[in-house]
Amino acid sequence: MKKSKWSLLLTLVLVLSMFLAACSGGDKDKASDSKGGEGDKPTEKPSEPQVLNLLDAEEIPSMDSSQATDAVSFEVMNNVMEGLYRLDKDNKPTAGVAESHEVNEDGTVYTFKLNPNAKWSDGSQVVAKDFVYSWQKALTPDTLSEYAYIMGPVKNANAIQTDGDPLYGKVDQLGVKAVDDTTLEVTLEAPAPYFLGLTGFATFYPQKEEFVKKQADKYALEANTLLYNGPFVLSEWKHNEGWQYKKNDNYWDKDNVMLDEINVKIVKDVATGVNLYETGQTDIAGLSMEYVDQYKDNEDLYTRGEASVFFLRLNQKSEVLKNANIRKAIDMAYDKQSMVDVLLNNGSTPAYYLVPGEFTPGPDGEDYRKTNGNFGEYNLEKAKELWAKGLKEVGKDSVELELLNYDTDGAKKMGEFFKNQLEKNLPGIKVNIKAQPFKQKLELETKGEYDFSYAGWGPDYQDPMTFLDMFVTDGAHNQMAYSNPEYDKLIEGAKKETDEKKRWQMMLDAEKVLFDDQAISPLYQRGVTGLQKPYVKGLAHHLFGADTSYKWAYIEGKQ
Repeated sequence: MKKSKWSLLLTLVLVLSMFLAACSGGDKDKASDSKGGEGDKPTEKPSEPQVLNLLDAEEIPSMDSSQATDAVSFEVMNNVMEGLYRLDKDNKPTAGVAESHEVNEDGTVYTFKLNPNAKWSDGSQVVAKDFVYSWQKALTPDTLSEYAYIMGPVKNANAIQTDGDPLYGKVDQLGVKAVDDTTLEVTLEAPAPYFLGLTGFATFYPQKEEFVKKQADKYALEANTLLYNGPFVLSEWKHNEGWQYKKNDNYWDKDNVMLDEINVKIVKDVATGVNLYETGQTDIAGLSMEYVDQYKDNEDLYTRGEASVFFLRLNQKSEVLKNANIRKAIDMAYDKQSMVDVLLNNGSTPAYYLVPGEFTPGPDGEDYRKTNGNFGEYNLEKAKELWAKGLKEVGKDSVELELLNYDTDGAKKMGEFFKNQLEKNLPGIKVNIKAQPFKQKLELETKGEYDFSYAGWGPDYQDPMTFLDMFVTDGAHNQMAYSNPEYDKLIEGAKKETDEKKRWQMMLDAEKVLFDDQAISPLYQRGVTGLQKPYVKGLAHHLFGADTSYKWAYIEGKQ
């Protein structure tokens, strides 16, 4: 998912600052924190007030599960809504609206048995047709989701969203069927080992058709124009200021939800966040580089690795960036190691790849990243040679490029780093920085109205494809006019291939093509560092999908 984590990206709960955060908002080594997890919850509700105070660096871009694309939105929806399954503290699918499921022998038909006690926040039952309606809505041409492609494993989903295909727009042909109120049957194109985890992703959440149509164009714009079926409800949403969660009394598993209230305040400045932490006004705060050493001996300090990868989108709509030698020169012209050591200082590691390390093993048990190795290097001499060659090919002595950036403190420092490095190392380049609020930045990327941008992506499910299919020709998240028929063929083939070894090799080969073309310039695999009060327990940080679940969180030991 897109990270304002630049996912990609996120909340200061999870990130250093929004430029490290990125939702809508998924990621990385997100196991449950050491201060508590689902299995550590108390048998009785603690006596302390069950109120958690948090910070986020951005406004929620969207609360419509069929339209959201970012880490911030997905983070919020993960806690107020629920799909067939949700991720537990160990990143394994656990019961959501579905209490069980069966799979046929060849792995293509899933029959989900829904919990009859699953309710909407208005007290009505969540039924199978709510999933059918929502999934079809995401694929309907007039309401086509930017994330529609993620439904690809479901039978006919790709054909329905492909203009010119005989099934285009025929959402009634989607492989999902409400057998009765509590039975949902889903047919896949081919076996997808990650599908069960995918059902916890926001695009697969249910929506109640009657309510959605009654709200019309006001649906999901305010806290009271939404229905919720998750552990919490969005009780208050003050745009650009913050929001509040309250425990959902209609939630089927409410007895296992300890928190009564979660308050989130939007704060873009890390220094302000640290001050709020020190004065007890927030329970978690992200740290940027200059604060890490200051708090290195503080017992509240936490650091963890993730699977979000940040990169520069190189928009080939640009006459200059259409040139492969110029793209390669840019990638070689800045020092990724000093970037993570000096600017981040949070456990992030330099990235010379798209698919992150320690994310998912192949059929042979070896990590994808170890198998495919690294691409690219920091090489100023070669960068200058390629730069000169590229300028000659485009007939220019100098170029001016605009860097689209986030407007947070950390992102601004990162933007200045790129500007300084490129202008120092590539003769004739001038970089202008355009810093935008998260939502506006996403809109400009979607429209392709930029030269290059500082961006990030967190995995939506545990498979390399969640990164790789982003860059197919005209893909919804391609957003940089990249196109290579060989790449498209490999991705399409991998999505249909039933032999897992052949499928894996296709994905390995696709990543090689992407970097032969230098479609993007990878920056770093994110680590996060921050401060968390010791009385905050049970947070579940996820390897993919939404970043954090508060369902099992609680407050205990607060003085």
